[in-house]
Amino acid sequence: MTSGTTATPVGAHIQIKGGLAKGGLAYTDAVGARAVQVFVGNPRGWRASAGDPAQDAAFTAGCAERGVPSFVHAPFLVNVGSPSAATVEQSIATIRHTLARGTQLGVRGVVVHAGSAVGADRYEAALAQLHEQLLPVLDELPEGAPRLLIEPTAGGGRSLAATVEDLGPYLAALEDHPAVGVCFDTCHAWAAGHDFSEPGGMTATLDALVATVGAGRLGLVHANDSLDACGSTRDRHTTIGAGSIGTAPFAELLAHPEVAGVPVVVETPSQDDGHAKDIALLCALRDAALLPA
Repeated sequence: MTSGTTATPVGAHIQIKGGLAKGGLAYTDAVGARAVQVFVGNPRGWRASAGDPAQDAAFTAGCAERGVPSFVHAPFLVNVGSPSAATVEQSIATIRHTLARGTQLGVRGVVVHAGSAVGADRYEAALAQLHEQLLPVLDELPEGAPRLLIEPTAGGGRSLAATVEDLGPYLAALEDHPAVGVCFDTCHAWAAGHDFSEPGGMTATLDALVATVGAGRLGLVHANDSLDACGSTRDRHTTIGAGSIGTAPFAELLAHPEVAGVPVVVETPSQDDGHAKDIALLCALRDAALLPA
């Protein structure tokens, strides 16, 4: 049984066709999401979008009315560890813009992938870039701004953080800044080599996360099953219980004290009511974990 008293809100990365508020809130209600994540621009491009003030205001109000915590996911191209000065410059500009948009929308956190050193023997140099380039962005955040949530990747290439233990030196490079949190993705962790297949595997991974970054750093969970084997370094999501992770580890996830009250969103296939079904399954697992033993 979880030691937390706050029910963990479960939701999805929502579809916003028709507008952030008009389409996004309708989708939120349709799938029964109690937490939402959105993109505020092209996730695979650099072009910054100013957004629609009316849609922004309606989205913020709609989330508040529903009691739904919201998050923004930064574009996938962001990589502050890159050897390319142009990529680093664009990454910092994109992070600044996404944090500003998140502040406008009243979101709880902005998710950014941990990035990669890209070339061999660049790990220390890439961490130094994090310190030099990203720390000033964190220092200039106004009070009430969303936290920057670092999401470890699946481990391909020269990843700067894939395992939860990798977050130790990553956060140290950012001087353990209080504006930094963690987004834990189950598919990424599985792909990076965290084995949840045996009972206690997910619990041990989350224990290691807390031991590495401290309690309270976990700001969001991406609950995704995987199409690939543990340690594959491949990031291919699938429906909860239909992949190589299976259902039982998600029950452990939702029973863990560190996850109590932390929003959980799925980034699984949405066709055939996939998000609604995954949310319902995770809610059932969460509620079962809350029952007296």
